Amino acid sequence: QVQLVESGGGLVQAGGSLRISCVGSGLAVSSYAMAWFRQAPGMERELVASINRADITNYADSVNGRFAISRDNNAANTVHLQMNNLKPEDGATYYCHAESLWPDEPDSWGQGAQVTVSS
Repeated sequence: QVQLVESGGGLVQAGGSLRISCVGSGLAVSSYAMAWFRQAPGMERELVASINRADITNYADSVNGRFAISRDNNAANTVHLQMNNLKPEDGATYYCHAESLWPDEPDSWGQGAQVTVSS
């Protein structure tokens, strides 16, 4: 059974940094396209950053140059999102996502990590 567990969320002042992590079990994160999404209250969930199986990364325009996605392709089996120069509008619940490998297999989501940025 695939499980994704996020950690590292919290409260940070604007301009500060935070790193959130996602530990995978039941899957090897190196074999999946992984991503971070976020959802603020009353807003739709949006893609923040992704890393494909070839380790090519992609970022939303709003975070490009400030956020960095990476993963530990070892026993840690973890995906990270380093967030720098945080802005109040970055505050949201951040979700880890693993894209399924097979057509009949659902994507996997973590439970979410809350990030709050004070102005």
